[in-house]
Amino acid sequence: MTSTTLGARAAVLTGRLRGGSGAGWFPYLLVLPLALVLWGYVVQPMLATFGESVAEDGTGNYLSFLGSAGVARASLLTSLGISAASVLLCGFVGVGMAFLLKRFTFPGRRLIEAIILVPAALPPLIGAISFQLLYSETGILPRGLQQLFGTANPVLPFDGIAGVLVVHTFTMYPFFYLAASAALAGMDPSVEEAAYNLGASRVRVWRTILLPMLTPALVSGSLLVFMTSLASYTAPLLFGVDQTMTMQIYINRTNGDLPMASTYASVLGIVSIVFLLGMRWYEGRRSYRSMSKGIAAHRREITNPFGRWLALLGSLLATVVLLAPVATIALVAFSADGSWTTEVIPSVYTTENFVAIFTEPRSFQPILNSLQMSALATVGCIVIGVLTAYAVRRLKFFGRGLLDVAVMIAWALPGTVVAINLISAFSTGNAFSLGQVLVGTFWIVPLAYFVRFLPLVFRSSSAALAQLDPSMEEAARNLGATWWRAFRTVTLRLMLPGVFAGALLAFVHGVGEFVASVLIYTSSTTPISVAINNRMYSFEMGTAAAYGMLQVALIFVVMLVSGRLENGGRRTSREATQWVN
Repeated sequence: MTSTTLGARAAVLTGRLRGGSGAGWFPYLLVLPLALVLWGYVVQPMLATFGESVAEDGTGNYLSFLGSAGVARASLLTSLGISAASVLLCGFVGVGMAFLLKRFTFPGRRLIEAIILVPAALPPLIGAISFQLLYSETGILPRGLQQLFGTANPVLPFDGIAGVLVVHTFTMYPFFYLAASAALAGMDPSVEEAAYNLGASRVRVWRTILLPMLTPALVSGSLLVFMTSLASYTAPLLFGVDQTMTMQIYINRTNGDLPMASTYASVLGIVSIVFLLGMRWYEGRRSYRSMSKGIAAHRREITNPFGRWLALLGSLLATVVLLAPVATIALVAFSADGSWTTEVIPSVYTTENFVAIFTEPRSFQPILNSLQMSALATVGCIVIGVLTAYAVRRLKFFGRGLLDVAVMIAWALPGTVVAINLISAFSTGNAFSLGQVLVGTFWIVPLAYFVRFLPLVFRSSSAALAQLDPSMEEAARNLGATWWRAFRTVTLRLMLPGVFAGALLAFVHGVGEFVASVLIYTSSTTPISVAINNRMYSFEMGTAAAYGMLQVALIFVVMLVSGRLENGGRRTSREATQWVN
């Protein structure tokens, strides 16, 4: 073969490589490893769990589950009932607060707006513990009222399902609030005014205009609240509700009955996925876009004196309620372990809890474990999440919808289901674990975090990519850049705010993750959340609350850093635009 022929073939190969995503084979070259990762760590573990559930006696576990009597059916109905009630309560509180704050001006409005998302900053375990310390039968408020009124028993304690619903409502209403606030901010008030001018009543305006326009926000909030409630484990654990799906998964797993735990996990996973797909179908039935180009929304001032005083009183009450859980955790964090027994509030205070956490190796190790495992999982989420978002948004290939669904399924699975899936899949060696058994090792915990929080990076990266004009990348390639250089210097840099936002969310969620961790951790990989739970059961409430305060502080720091990185991302976007131009 002549040198001329070799040179020509090299030129052709270089041209194909330079063509990048324009070449027919390129999408599959990029998608194949992504599909393998999702298959190996999301889909295949689900199938392994189902296989475990039918391995011993076929469909016997499912027949027992669907029987008219027994704990299984009661657990499913209880979980569904709690989730449905949580959606209704969170929707009432979240949408009501969004409408009040976005449509009216009243004394104390700015204060509430500043702290209304405080519940979102509480890790799930810490949020549930704070409510137990506040509102349970042994909590501060019921015992304080008992002492105030001189009654024999605590006054208005929350326990059982009522306690779970209180925790869910307080910690999950921000899902509805954020979605409804965004919808109300973009809604044209002239449409409502026109309806009122035509004689429509307030009820009819709500029914025919506001609620239809809020449907995407309501669907989004309902989906998030229902899925989060269905996956809830900490609130039922702390308030003594054993007959829920997540609690039964944990109980069967700790009792060594993995086949029945796998049965519960399979049923819970199916219910979650069916609900997710059903809500997406419902949302896609109609278009909810306004064709009006009216004026921006404005707030109406409350002028009635009684209404203003009532609004001020409500604002002060809401402020106390919103800040009470964080204040409770902070108060208990400085209490001496074992000193709080029958008193309304702790009687002995100390800084020794924080000193011990940072000086004793046994106490500091859970912090290192959580940071290390969450960081590893976040790196994997960034790599796979960004590339998957690019493939789904920008490339054309057979099976693109399946790739999107695979990521969506990972988001729909509760933490207990993810843990059981990984236990079923990696209790023996296989190709995706390089022949090694992962159960009982360090690596299974960050793997669980990766599976659970990959959708956060994928969705935020996908949303950022959806706002970018593909012509920017095409212009860079037309100027001679390879696909990799155009992607790295233009597309990825423009995506940075979305990537950073998703990555920081994944990291924070990983540090506070408890539901999956409690099923798969070992003594050497104990994360902060499990250490908090263990300390609570050892009656070391001060140390447990000190761990919780560190988690809350970390979340606020990450939120601050996220804002600064987002501003930096905007500067990077401008630089990338200038590079292309």
